[in-house]
Amino acid sequence: MPIQKKILVVVESIDVEDSSGSKANVALIQNLHKAGFELRVYHYTLKEIQLPGITCVAIKEKRWSTLFFLSRMERYIRFLFKISLSRPLEKIFGFSFTLFNDRNSIIEALRKIQDFNPDLVMTLSKGGSFRPHHSLLKMPELHKKWMAYIHDPYPMHLYPRPFAWVEAGYYQKWKFIRDISKRATYSAFPSKLLMDWMGSYYPGFLKSGMIIPHQLIELSTEEVGFPNYFNPKDFNLLHAGTLLEPRNPKILVKAFQMFLEEHPEAKLHSKLIFLGGENVFSPWLKNQANQTKELEVSEAYVHFINVFKMQQHAAVNIILEAKSEISPFLPGKFPHCVQADKPILLLGPYYSESHRLLGDDYIYWSENDDVEKIVKLIKHLYNLYLQNGNIKLGKPELKEYLSECYLKEIINKLLINDCN
Repeated sequence: MPIQKKILVVVESIDVEDSSGSKANVALIQNLHKAGFELRVYHYTLKEIQLPGITCVAIKEKRWSTLFFLSRMERYIRFLFKISLSRPLEKIFGFSFTLFNDRNSIIEALRKIQDFNPDLVMTLSKGGSFRPHHSLLKMPELHKKWMAYIHDPYPMHLYPRPFAWVEAGYYQKWKFIRDISKRATYSAFPSKLLMDWMGSYYPGFLKSGMIIPHQLIELSTEEVGFPNYFNPKDFNLLHAGTLLEPRNPKILVKAFQMFLEEHPEAKLHSKLIFLGGENVFSPWLKNQANQTKELEVSEAYVHFINVFKMQQHAAVNIILEAKSEISPFLPGKFPHCVQADKPILLLGPYYSESHRLLGDDYIYWSENDDVEKIVKLIKHLYNLYLQNGNIKLGKPELKEYLSECYLKEIINKLLINDCN
């Protein structure tokens, strides 16, 4: 019987309610467990959270340190005197005192481990902090086992337009990722386009890199009800997730309104639904919702399990990307949409990871500003809905690609090759 391989996962957060990144990280951890690996998860969620069947250790913040004192002093100055020192400090040091203290807190916790000798150490993060990666950089004794998971482009000036901007301390941040590309034995990315994109700036990633996509997640929703605005029998077009400024929904809303004008009978059982917290488009969307009662905009954050249930029962799930030449991201909700097995209305650039996975021949794709084509696609989906009532995505190969079986194959191949 083969020896069970051990993986130490160092992750920023395992709270699925705090970000799409945390949802993706939890799905990856759960699928590593389902794939048969022995896991030890050290997380910096700063609260006690357990995942079923997995040993999870909450890392405590070092609260008696010079860096902690400096971070709180900076915070109090900002609060009391309305003076922000974060930008000038990051220009000097590259990162905040809080991040440095968090890094040291994680290092201290990891160095206390004595009863777990992993075959692989995986760092997972969210947003733009990369705290676990900062920690592993300072632990050369683990570099031979280190897999650095890079979930997004970084630093921010390496994002594709229109997301790119130059942040304070950009050069130190660039050196930080450069060091990861040189010192981590393995690197992993959720998408091929992201690996190629980051590899064009840091060639080391092209040598060490592999693709580990965001994973399908197992959730029981039997006891979860639907909100009063969601009838699973209706023609519901659902967009779940926060609308960042470059992800402009105005053309989509216009296309839906044009569809309703051409098919007034659809008003009886059609809705375009936006789920997510407040964003730059919220006032505009609420104004449109007042004019078009078939447009539903959530007024507050909707819990993930409720969103997930609606995704599984929507007629169509929407992925809206920015107007750009390329979108190397794999959206965190992509696996949830594939899992639902409902058509995905993909609105974004031709060169995107979602489009690459769905295939060049995937018909429900449009640039996000092509209103005529979007109307045409909605009409086509509506006609299929009238004929069948339950339209299918029909991509079993994607379910396999996002499953624990494929994940197990990737990790086993890596660890077996490492032993030879």
